[in-house]
Amino acid sequence: MDGLLNRSIEEHMPLEMIYLAENQELSQRKLIVKEVNGDYIRAYCLARKQMRTFKRENILSILPESRPKHRYLH
Repeated sequence: MDGLLNRSIEEHMPLEMIYLAENQELSQRKLIVKEVNGDYIRAYCLARKQMRTFKRENILSILPESRPKHRYLH
């Protein structure tokens, strides 16, 4: 996971994350990581258009943003 987080910082690469919030609700976020600091990650949330802090232990899944596949017309 660290490699992916660092790549997001260096390349401004969007990530998709599934996160377990403190109230035990699941949320899916699209974000760009700005800082990794021990047990926490600071990232810009693309949906809410603001900086957010996430606990690393509450990240259930994190992947590069999926992009729609191109369709070629014949």
